[in-house]
Amino acid sequence: EFGYAVLAKRLREVAFLMGKVGVRIHLREETTGREDEYWYPNGLEDFIRFLNANKEPIHPKILTIDAEVPDSHGSPVQIECALQYNDGYREDVYCFVNNINTTEGGTHLSGFRSGLTRVLNNFAKKESLLKPNEVAPAGEDFREGLAAVISVKLAEPQFESQTKIKLGNREVEGLVASVINDKLGAILEENPATGRAILNKALLAAR
Repeated sequence: EFGYAVLAKRLREVAFLMGKVGVRIHLREETTGREDEYWYPNGLEDFIRFLNANKEPIHPKILTIDAEVPDSHGSPVQIECALQYNDGYREDVYCFVNNINTTEGGTHLSGFRSGLTRVLNNFAKKESLLKPNEVAPAGEDFREGLAAVISVKLAEPQFESQTKIKLGNREVEGLVASVINDKLGAILEENPATGRAILNKALLAAR
């Protein structure tokens, strides 16, 4: 027997990840007549809208990053990311490698987290948002209310187990951290109101 909900969840993920290249997936269960179509032309942006559907975003614009950087062998590594903060307290982050859902994260997730923390710390200093003697927010404070999707594509992924739920390529961590630092830093520079909204939430979490 096929589990419709299991198939629907996986096919929806693929449609989000491949939406920008025109992938449209139609799922139909002939025994019941139940059917769904998954088509998301805005890709990861649509994924974030789906994650934040019943939440109140604290900044209207979904922040997106799309970059291709070479690894130490000169092979391209594609790094795509979308994120938006909401007024909740949960961290809702999904990460993928070559469209495989790495549920236990790995080096791409740790690179994303360290890059995000660095960017927001730098922004706080630049905008003088930290009061003297105030404790700076920690990594988990910066991730409170965060909905994010990180998708990495690379030629030779190394997984830490047969089930492919955790990425082990060490180099990917630095590449992702660097891309997040550069690209997200530039986005916040152009949209300081968004940066301040995120920082205020993190400072509240820290307090």
